[in-house]
Amino acid sequence: MSDATEANGTAAAAEAEAAESGRIDGAGAGGRHVRVVLVDDHRMFRTGVRAEIGRTAETGVEVVGEAADVDQAVAVITATRPEVVLLDVHLPGGGGVEVLRRCAALSADAERPVRFLALSVSDAAEDVIGVIRGGARGYVTKTITGADLIDSVFRVQEGDAVFSPRLAGFVLDAFASTDAPPVDEDLDRLTQREREVLRLIARGYAYKEIAKQLFISVKTVESHVSAVLRKLQLSNRHELTRWATARRLV
Repeated sequence: MSDATEANGTAAAAEAEAAESGRIDGAGAGGRHVRVVLVDDHRMFRTGVRAEIGRTAETGVEVVGEAADVDQAVAVITATRPEVVLLDVHLPGGGGVEVLRRCAALSADAERPVRFLALSVSDAAEDVIGVIRGGARGYVTKTITGADLIDSVFRVQEGDAVFSPRLAGFVLDAFASTDAPPVDEDLDRLTQREREVLRLIARGYAYKEIAKQLFISVKTVESHVSAVLRKLQLSNRHELTRWATARRLV
């Protein structure tokens, strides 16, 4: 974890103590208040969400921490114990599902549960179903308005399940049937790490940027890209990008 993230987590932990002892007011209209952690690998997106929903006196949403990858997310969530985590699905280090797995005990805490709301650019069925099976309380896409996102956060805090309209159907279909959800056989050939590299390549990242994001060497990135191209029978990264975009994996 970077010094800035560690400092952010420490400060947020102090705010959490203050909130528990009644020293923080910060309730928005109607006296509502919710403590939130933002988890997304794009710093500018986190900044935008914080600016949109984190005006505590107005919205009642207090952003107590941020994280850009799985390890940072687990550390900040554990330190701050927010009521709600806004969680991106595609993260360096294993993705949103890995965060959910490592925070399962916090989610299961009967007295102070940490609830998760997926907030992602992806509306792919496998992503939605994956994080819901992992324990998230809902899934909304990044096209959501600020007002609707604030409302969704409070609904999740209260224990409701929240979905963007189109995505609810994926979940109903998956859980209403005893059959497993449809599997993309091509995508299923890839390992979790290869999928992470695939998505970053499709987003336009250079090999060096991918290596930095995933904490691996450039040579390892090249090996993963070669494996992905071979398994999908593609010739270059441009074909790979088109393939990923057609499946809404970007």
